[in-house]
Amino acid sequence: MKRNGTGRLPAGQEWSGRARYAAAMYFYQRGLMDAETLEVYRMCSRLDAEDSSTVLRRYRIGAEWLVRLEGNGAS
Repeated sequence: MKRNGTGRLPAGQEWSGRARYAAAMYFYQRGLMDAETLEVYRMCSRLDAEDSSTVLRRYRIGAEWLVRLEGNGAS
């Protein structure tokens, strides 16, 4: 599975939604992501073309997580 220049899996790549959800579960289990944000990743897990961070912004969920992503150059 190819990653973009930020290390994130780009939307649209086959199985990328599931891989993003697996990564989100990793961060959730370590206390770095809240349950509401994780739920967005779960809902998007079968939608490979949907960028979870776009959904988070659209519904104004996971502001702290988005700051963390942007701080890593992965907006």
